[in-house]
Amino acid sequence: MSNNIKDLTKETLVDLYIKMVKIRKFEEAAAELWAEGLIPGLVHLYIGEEAVAVGACANLRKNDYITSTHRGHGHLIAKGGDVKKMMAELLGRRTGYSKGKGGSMHMCAPEIGVTGCSGIVGAGILIATGLGLAIELKQTDQVVVSFFGDGATNTGAFHEGINMAALWKLPAIYVCENNLYAISVSTSRSTSVKNIAERATAYGIPGVVVDGMDVVAVYEAVKEAVNRARGGEGPTLIECKTYRFRGHFEGDPKRGGTYRGEAEMMEWEKRCPIKNFKVKLIENGVLTEAEAEEIQQKCAEEIQEAVKFAKDSAHPSPEDVLEDVFISL
Repeated sequence: MSNNIKDLTKETLVDLYIKMVKIRKFEEAAAELWAEGLIPGLVHLYIGEEAVAVGACANLRKNDYITSTHRGHGHLIAKGGDVKKMMAELLGRRTGYSKGKGGSMHMCAPEIGVTGCSGIVGAGILIATGLGLAIELKQTDQVVVSFFGDGATNTGAFHEGINMAALWKLPAIYVCENNLYAISVSTSRSTSVKNIAERATAYGIPGVVVDGMDVVAVYEAVKEAVNRARGGEGPTLIECKTYRFRGHFEGDPKRGGTYRGEAEMMEWEKRCPIKNFKVKLIENGVLTEAEAEEIQQKCAEEIQEAVKFAKDSAHPSPEDVLEDVFISL
C-alpha cells in the first residue's frame, strides 16, 4: 500500500473507498443475478481490480472521456455512472443505459464521458486516440483514458493507436489492466517483455508500472499522466499489475479452471485492494471500523435498490428494435 496516503485529503480517501466498495457490491449482485438466469448473455466481473478504475477516474473531470472493455462495470461506476441504469441494462430493461438492448458489454454514458464499452479486444484504444485528436482539434483541456487488458497489447490496435497518439502528442492516457491472463493465456506465454509498460519506449513516451491493487498508487500515477496530457506533453502508458478474483466470465470456474493454481489465487486474494485499503484508512485515523462498516452497508443497500429498480422495469417492446438505429444530422 502506498505510503503517500497522507498526501491526499480525507474526502478523497473516503471517496476512493466508497467507489471501490460500490463496485464490489454491484459485481457481487450481478453474479447472483446471472446465476439465477436473470441476465442474458455473458458477464465479466471486475472483482479484484477495483483499485485501477477508481484510482484512475478519481483524477478525471466529468467532461473527460474514458473508453472501456468487456469488463467495464467498474469503469462506469468509477466515472460516476448510475447503478440503477447499469443494473437495468444488465437485466435487459428499457430503463437501462442502452435501453436494454446493449447488455453488460455495451453500456454508454456520454453525459459523463463514458463513450462506451466493447467486447472487441483493443477496440477502445483506437477510439481513445480518435477522441484525443478531437480534443486537440477543439483545443480544450480535456483528456481521455483508455482501459484495456494485457491481451489487447498484442493487437495491432495497441501499436497503431499509441504510435499515432505519441506522434501527435495527443492528451491520452493508456491504462493496461494486466491481470496476467487473456482469458486463459498467461502473459508469460504471450508477451515477450516482462513489463508491458516497457513497450512505451518504442513510441518515445513514458511507461509506468504500478501496483494495481493499491488505489493510492494508481491515483498518483494517473494524476501525473493526466497533468502531462493536459499540459500538452502527450500520452503515457501505465501498466497496472492486478488480478481478477473470479473466472474470465461467469460460467468460467471461479478459481480459474485449469489455468490458475489455487496457491496463486490465495496469494493475490491476500492483496485485496478493498480490505487492505480499509486497514490503511483505519490505521491513519481516516475512518473507524464502524464508519467503514456503515459505508459497506450503505453501498449494499444502494445496490439492492438498483436491483429492485431493474426488476420492476419493463423489457423493451419488439418495436424498440427499430429505434436508435440511425442518427438525424
